[in-house]
Amino acid sequence: MAQPKMPKLKYWHFDIDVEQIGWLTIDTPKSPVNVLSRACIEELETLVLRFEDLAASGELAGVVLLSAKDNGFVAGADVREFDEMSDPSILPAALERTHAIFNKIENLSIPIVAGIHGFCLGGGLELALACHYRIAVNDDSTKLGFPEVKLGIFPGFGGTGRSIRQAGPVAAMTAMLTGKNYRAGQAKGMGLVDRLVKHRDQLRWAGRKAVMQRQKSKPAGFTKRFMAMGPLKGYTANKMREQTKKKANPKHYPAPHKLIDLYEKYGDDPKAFIKAEIEHFPDLMASDTAENLRRVFFLSEGLKAQGVKGEKPVFRRVHVVGAGVMGGDIAAWCASRGMEVTLQDLDMERIEPALKRAKKLFKKRLKKPQAVEAAVSRLVADPDGKGVSRADVVIEAIVEKLEIKQKLFAELEPKMKKTAIMATNTSSIPLEDIASVLKQPKRLIGLHFFNPVAQLPLVEVIKQAKNTDAQVRMGASFCTAIGKSPVIVKSEKGFLVNRVLMPYMLQAVMRVENGENPEQIDKAAVAFGMPMGPIELMDVVGLDVGKAVAEELGQEVKEGGKFASLVSQGHLGRKTGKGFYKWEDGKAQKGEAAPHANYEGLGRDLVQPLVDECEVCVKEGIVADADMADIGVIFGTGFAPFLGGPLKARRDGKA
Repeated sequence: MAQPKMPKLKYWHFDIDVEQIGWLTIDTPKSPVNVLSRACIEELETLVLRFEDLAASGELAGVVLLSAKDNGFVAGADVREFDEMSDPSILPAALERTHAIFNKIENLSIPIVAGIHGFCLGGGLELALACHYRIAVNDDSTKLGFPEVKLGIFPGFGGTGRSIRQAGPVAAMTAMLTGKNYRAGQAKGMGLVDRLVKHRDQLRWAGRKAVMQRQKSKPAGFTKRFMAMGPLKGYTANKMREQTKKKANPKHYPAPHKLIDLYEKYGDDPKAFIKAEIEHFPDLMASDTAENLRRVFFLSEGLKAQGVKGEKPVFRRVHVVGAGVMGGDIAAWCASRGMEVTLQDLDMERIEPALKRAKKLFKKRLKKPQAVEAAVSRLVADPDGKGVSRADVVIEAIVEKLEIKQKLFAELEPKMKKTAIMATNTSSIPLEDIASVLKQPKRLIGLHFFNPVAQLPLVEVIKQAKNTDAQVRMGASFCTAIGKSPVIVKSEKGFLVNRVLMPYMLQAVMRVENGENPEQIDKAAVAFGMPMGPIELMDVVGLDVGKAVAEELGQEVKEGGKFASLVSQGHLGRKTGKGFYKWEDGKAQKGEAAPHANYEGLGRDLVQPLVDECEVCVKEGIVADADMADIGVIFGTGFAPFLGGPLKARRDGKA
């Protein structure tokens, strides 16, 4: 049949087949992922108006919306436009226009079906929810969710009310408040997806069938909607506040709390909830929190560019020497990311605990029994070190003793492939000292992971004097391949994170030595925005480790003081059940914090040594610039993301 005349399109492709089914495909040019920019949405508006005309004339039976990108459907709105869009003279009108377009999609007289594979996040999920029916590929790559809260906002394209309509108030609000990604099967169970297919190539067939049968998604049933009715709405809102306050201070992260307020007003009226977005979204978008979280997002994305340029290297096999907590957890993480891993230590007795911990990690992260067993099979105990010669990456994670590390690397060097990465996980020893015994000292780089490996995203890629840029880029590429964020750091004692943490923690310890209340100190640091206080953090790190790193960095540890006394008695913190605090079931047992007139002000005083040391690290070239210092310290220490990093906070007069 003759194709109807369509406008020239940059972001979309549209054609109609012989059955009068329209095939609408999004393909953002010059971008690895699809995003909803203003220009993309304007084109969509033009298309939807044509759909209405074609439907009225009987030329269009329905539309199937697909993505041309291999990696996913739509990753969300275009974050690059957010700074400009935060202008209050622009954003409300833009939101109203987008709402009108999505409403037109929802109100089309013909069925419109979304076929989802890969990422379907934020604005992408909101677009899918405006469609009449949603089909998703049921594999591990399909992820649906609302990550907006991580950028200091909440869904603004109608996703609030539509998700509540489809999934019910509890599931929808949980998705929006946590920013969690859901697998296709989970999303179907929630009501965000209507049908699953096994493979991407089945989306067209299933989409055609949904159009021909005029299938339409059913909203959440009474059982799910019940929690937003009458007095229960206020009850669920208070429960949400209670849980959210534990993770997000309303002063620091207003978006989730504003979302709960709106839920309490409109949770039983999806259309009213959607309209409320337009009024309340702009203030959040223009907030300091949102601006700083966008900065963190762009800095974290920029870390990926530090790897090898052009064709990316492939890492299949990793060999880890040292099956202690760090080594074992590094090995487990690599295996969970699909790599074959051999784990070496003196004997099986030392390796077995690491294998048991690894299986717990696999069960927690991979869920499916088949995936868990596959990961277990990829992690192989190797007390004899047979995996060294086959490995693409060899990582040492043994005791922090220079002579022992030197001896190990001298033994490893002749066994390794010439192309393999040779790395140490040392936390403080300069690499030049370790590499001095090697025939090719330039090969050794640092890959400094942080504990717990599965939770902390940062890896410091340590560059020593003899490394080439190519070797360091390979290290950064490996970090990206295992889902970690690399920050390149000069080889100096303490590198970046330990160097800035130690003055912060030791100053807090000295306050306790001088009679101040540890609970008060920790409460003040948390009030400032740190994830935990410095005294609790010292217990988590281990007092013995803290003392050793402090001495390595030339920091004073008071002889005869409480800190030194605890170490000498073997009270090393969480791992021994007692340090500055008593520990039960992995949690510090704290008393009441002493009262203080200004907890945030005290917290600001507490972080000053950390901020000061960050400035020194930039001046000394430990990291390339202030941006790298900020993102490294955020990812390595959890420093208040809503402030944009320690040096950004100082520039803004907040630290």
